[in-house]
Amino acid sequence: MVGEVFATHRLALLRLAVLLVGDEATAEDVVQDAFVGLHRRLSTLESSTKALAYVRASVVNGCRSAIRRRSVARRFGGMYEPPIWSAESSVLLDHDRRRVMAALQRLPRRRREVLILRYYLDLDYAEIADAMGITQVTVRTTLARAISALAQLLGNEE
Repeated sequence: MVGEVFATHRLALLRLAVLLVGDEATAEDVVQDAFVGLHRRLSTLESSTKALAYVRASVVNGCRSAIRRRSVARRFGGMYEPPIWSAESSVLLDHDRRRVMAALQRLPRRRREVLILRYYLDLDYAEIADAMGITQVTVRTTLARAISALAQLLGNEE
């Protein structure tokens, strides 16, 4: 079962992690750790249908931990520098997409996570609430505020 979930959802989970942490190497580590955790907890899951929800929540929590570790390292060491995109990648990324990504990074963590889970992974409110450990009402409120804040950030940059 872990193999099926991995084969079907690993790329989407990796993309989610890249959006949350900002670099592919850290994202790969987070996703790998989430699948290791799923394998360990397989016998305690209520049903096989809960595996994707478990691994998705693990990825979100792993990304939060990675960002916290960076914050601590930044306080006691140098600044975190995300990897420089290759020439091919930077040509492919158009101006609008870079503006949106920069604006997303300026949002508070919860708002950024809700936007990514809703519009990038196309999850419904219940799945987002489950992945983040919050209520559906909180998801709706946070999403509305995040959209408003993102629009304001993008509007102010012009």
